[in-house]
Formats: sequence, C-alpha cells, structure tokens
Amino acid sequence: MARIDALLEIVHKQGASDLHIRPGSPPMVRINGQIEPLTGSSISQELIQLMLGEIMDTDARARLERDHDVDFAYEVPGSLRVRCNVFHHHMGLAAAVRVLPSRILTTEEIGLPTQLLQLTTLKRGLVVVTGPPGSGKSTTLAALLDHINHHQRKHILTIEDPIEYRHNNHQSIITHREVGKHSPSFARALRAALREDPDVIMIGEMRDAETMALALTAAATGQLVFATLHTPSASQTVDRILDSFDGERQTQVRVMLADSLRCVVAQRLLQRADGHGRVLGLEVLVGTYAVAALVRERKTYQLTSVMQTGRKEGMQTLDDAITKLVREGTVSPEEAAAYLANRDPLGGAMRAQQPAAVQAQLPPRAEAA
Repeated sequence: MARIDALLEIVHKQGASDLHIRPGSPPMVRINGQIEPLTGSSISQELIQLMLGEIMDTDARARLERDHDVDFAYEVPGSLRVRCNVFHHHMGLAAAVRVLPSRILTTEEIGLPTQLLQLTTLKRGLVVVTGPPGSGKSTTLAALLDHINHHQRKHILTIEDPIEYRHNNHQSIITHREVGKHSPSFARALRAALREDPDVIMIGEMRDAETMALALTAAATGQLVFATLHTPSASQTVDRILDSFDGERQTQVRVMLADSLRCVVAQRLLQRADGHGRVLGLEVLVGTYAVAALVRERKTYQLTSVMQTGRKEGMQTLDDAITKLVREGTVSPEEAAAYLANRDPLGGAMRAQQPAAVQAQLPPRAEAA
C-alpha cells in the first residue's frame, strides 16, 4: 500500500475535488471550489518525495526528470482513481491531485440540458467543450461518451494525457490511448486514429495547431470528434482555433471549421446558494447555417448575438444561463457576479427574489438602448 493511499481515502470521504501537497505546509484540499487545510501538520520534502516516488512508474520519473513536471493517472486499488500533476517549484517537489469520480456520472446527474444529448446522435462533426481548469469538462465528455456507449453500436476512441475515465464496453467498444504511454503526442495518435476505424474520437485537449487541424480533418471525413480547450467562452473558442493558423492556412481552416463545427459548450461550476455543492452553468453555441456563415465570413464577433437570439436552436449565453440560476434561487447574486460579462441582468434577477415591499425600494432596471 502506497503511503499516499490513506491520505487520498480521507480526501475522497470529505468530498474534495483536489488535493495539494507541497513542503512546509499541511495538505490542502478543494471542497466546493474553496481551498482549506486537510490536517494541521506540515509535510516535509522528504515525505513528499517518498509518497510521490511510490506512485510514479519509470516513465513518469523520467519525464519529471526531463521536463520538471509530469501528468499521470493513479489508482488506489479497489477504491478510487486520481489524476496527478507532479512538478518542481521554488520550495521543491509538489503535486496537484484531482480526484476522479468512482463512476461515470450521467448527463442528468451533472445537469446537462436534454437537448445536448442530440450531440451523441451526430454522425460526424466537431463538438468542443471549453472552460477553465476544474470546470468539469472531462466529466461532461465522459457522460456524453457513456450515453453513446449504452445506446449505440460504435467504436469510441479516446486520446488523453492521462486517461481519466475508464469506460467498459456496453453497446459500443472503447479504445483508450494515453499520450506518453501509447503515443508520443496527440497529433501522432490522431493521425493513427484515422486508420483505426473509429466512429467517435475524444481528444483530451487540443493543445496545438497540428492537433486542431487533424481534429478538423477527422470531423470533415466522417468521424464525430469531441475535444476540449481552455477558453472562457464559445466565441473565444472559435477565435482561438482560427488564430492558431496564419495566412492561407487560416482561410482553409476557416472553411473547414464552418463546415464541421456542430457545437461549442462553455461551462462554469458555481457555488450553490444553499452551500451544498456546485451547479453547472453552460453557454451553448450550435453550429447552425447562420453560425457557419459568420465563421466563414470572418464575423465571429457576432456569435454572441446569434446565441442571444438562438434559443429555439438550443443556444444560450453564459450570462443568460447564470441569470436564470439566480432567478431560481440556485445561485446567489454575489456568486453570479464573478462570472458574468454583463451584470445588468442581475438587477432583475435580484428583484425577482425579493418580497414585494423590498422590490419597491430597489432602483428601476435600466432599459437597453
């Protein structure tokens, strides 16, 4: 039994999402988005080296030595799996450990709108899930893939660094490939994927232009491709992909993206007003003909307007989604304010939550020009 196993068991039982280990301070955990100490005792550099050394294989140790940081997955036998990032910093060796759910959550459990299940029925195209680290992108993708696995006869290929969720075969067959172990890079694994007869490809992260180009090629040639990016909004996701290319190459990619983009889901996890966990806030851009035209014509600055008027197609802005959570009382206005691009709608949402006598004292909501 590795020394870190008992610590991870405590982290898991407390419902924490992350564990931070660094010398000279106690282990810190993230619970419902907030960092707090797990114990009162500090950990020494020597103990950290022992704990982390026990769970790294030869390849992980070599990558840490070469690159000064390494990502890998670790499993407490029969209990839980975690994603580890081990790195050197000014105090020595440290680690950030993400606890992975013991089972794959369903789309209903994580709060995905039912219309997003339509993405699982697509024959081809590109679906991008975006958001900052820790916003649940991997969980969302795992739920969508699990739905395909239980309802369709497909070959699903995942390319990750490291493998986070392990799917068992149900109606579909699942192939997991890990960058660093099973392929030297995302791009190399994607090139090989086109010869491995997949129906669905999941790319853990589109990190560079080559990976983006290969993802678009796969989406255009008959595969359904799910991928992630670390971008804050749907429109910035489109711009990020396009800005990764220059000159004539960008023109070609613009056409490919316009034809292949099926959906961008930008998500945030917000603290519930009752303090019991977090709730998902989603921005949804659907690849309609209007969206394709804007991408093709270099008018991506108009994508937000399309989302505001595209509710019939299942679109919504993040501001609209969060404001709805405030109106329902699920999220407090104070929590919501940190995530909104435009705070004006909060006036109406706050008013809807107040008793009539209090509403009369609130300032009138400014009307849009």
